[in-house]
Parts: sequence; structure tokens; C-alpha cells
Amino acid sequence: MKSKKDYRARQFYGYGPNPPDPEWPDGAKIAVQFVINYEEGGESNILHGDKASEHLLSEIVGAVPWEGQRNLNIESLYEYGARVGFWRLYRLFTERNMKLTVFAVAKALELNPAVAKAMVEADWEIATHGFRWLEYKDVDEEEERFHIREAVRIQKQLTGERPYGIYQGKPSINTLRLTMEEGGFIYSSDSYADELPYWVEGIEKPFLIIPYTLDVNDMRFATAQGFNSGEQFFNYLKDSFDVLYEEGEKGAPKMLSIGLHCRLVGHPGRAKALEKFLDYVAAKKSVYIARRIDIARHWQKVHPAK
Repeated sequence: MKSKKDYRARQFYGYGPNPPDPEWPDGAKIAVQFVINYEEGGESNILHGDKASEHLLSEIVGAVPWEGQRNLNIESLYEYGARVGFWRLYRLFTERNMKLTVFAVAKALELNPAVAKAMVEADWEIATHGFRWLEYKDVDEEEERFHIREAVRIQKQLTGERPYGIYQGKPSINTLRLTMEEGGFIYSSDSYADELPYWVEGIEKPFLIIPYTLDVNDMRFATAQGFNSGEQFFNYLKDSFDVLYEEGEKGAPKMLSIGLHCRLVGHPGRAKALEKFLDYVAAKKSVYIARRIDIARHWQKVHPAK
């Protein structure tokens, strides 16, 4: 059956040729927002009741799901992220007192409470990355609603505070509506559509979107078209930063989102490139390094919904 045409359901214009001045704190020329995706333990595994093994975002590029079987190689690659990679990233950011947001899968946090404790002590924002790291297009609405509530419950139980941001990552057509219906979220990051936050129509009031990124993202170490060395990663980070910094100097500041994964950039040869970039950013003036919740609250205050 053919779907009904509705071209108006998508938004192409955005801010147009004259985006608003975000008025970042202290007149910053750019907002830099680091995200650590904490997924290790939330991925597909028959031990967790799934039909097949995980196949995405590991050193085995091009892997496929193994129906009814465990893939011990991928399991251990994910375990590396929790056992080693997270702590390397933790040291890199805490030694520089750089705040960030974690997109945390609830079950992954539950399996490693020491990691959750470290995030809280570092004053990092913990936004939810869902109950499990699953493809929600294949999950019915009631189950996804339950998963969102469970993610909130588990995180509050582990950390003492509920998440205010959500990045389902692999959303369904119901995800944004279910996010709004839950009632406690301030923003969603299930969008790649802009370089500034923006408001969308909500259920009772407008809802805030803080876009994320898939290009300034270490996931490209694990894709066919991607980075094959730390130097490539560093250059891409630096070029992205420089372009937006220059635009900020000309009066059009933006936000640079940077996506990281413990099991990917947490390896030594890649972590060195990230370390170089952190020091490069730290040496620049007029840079606002913020958590997503900080950006959300700033946007609510300076650019409230109309």
C-alpha cells in the first residue's frame, strides 16, 4: 500500500540565510559540545534476550548479525570500551576540566555502576541513549514507551537524577512524540538538521531540539567510508572547528557537536588525536565548552519558543 504524500511534514528552510546570534556566554565565537556515547552492555546479544549478535560500530567493519549465536570477538571489543576506553577518555577530559554530555544506554550503566559514579563525580551531564541500544523502528509503540520510562527509572536509581535530554540514536517515527509525552525531558538530540538548537511544535508547547552529528564523530573509524588514522580524525576535527570559529568571528556563531565512543577513540592511537584536539581548543580564546543541558537552558533563556 502506498503511503499518503505529505511534503509539509518535513522542514527545509530552518533559519535560512540569517541564523540568529546564539549570544553564547561571554561573547564566545563558538560552542563546542563533546558527547561520549556509553553503549557497552546495551548492544544486541542473545544473552540479553536478543535474536542475534551485535554487528555495528566495532573494529570488524562489515560484520553481520549472527542469528541465535554469540560473536565473542565483538563482545570483547565492546567490553574493551567499558573496561579501558571509558577510563582513558575520563582522564583526558577531567585532567583538563572539560565538561561534556554522555549519551548513556540505561542497561549499560546498570552493568557498570562505577562508570555511572565517575560521570556524576565529574559533573558530566548524563542524557539517556535509551533503555537498550536497539533499532526502534522495529519496536512497537507501547514497548518503546516502556523502554523510555525504564531508561529514566534506571538512570535516576543509579545517579540520583533523571535525564533531561534524550538521544535514542536509532529512533522510530514515534520516538519524538513519546519523548514529549513522558513529560520530563527538556530536549531531544535525535536530529542532524542544523548547527544551532531549534524549536519544534510540541504536544502542549514547543519542544527543543539540540542537533547532533554523524560526521564529526569517531564512528567513522568503524565504517567503510571513514577515518583510518588518528591524523585524519584530528584534521577533520580541527577543520570543522576552524570553519565555525571563523564564522563566529564574522558574527554568526554556531555549535560544534563531537561524537565519541569508548570502544573506538578510547584506543591509544586514536586517543592521542583527541588529546591533541582538546589542547588545540583549550588554547583558543572565546570558546564555550558546554554540556547539552547548559546549551538547552541558555537557549530557553535567550531564544525562548514563540
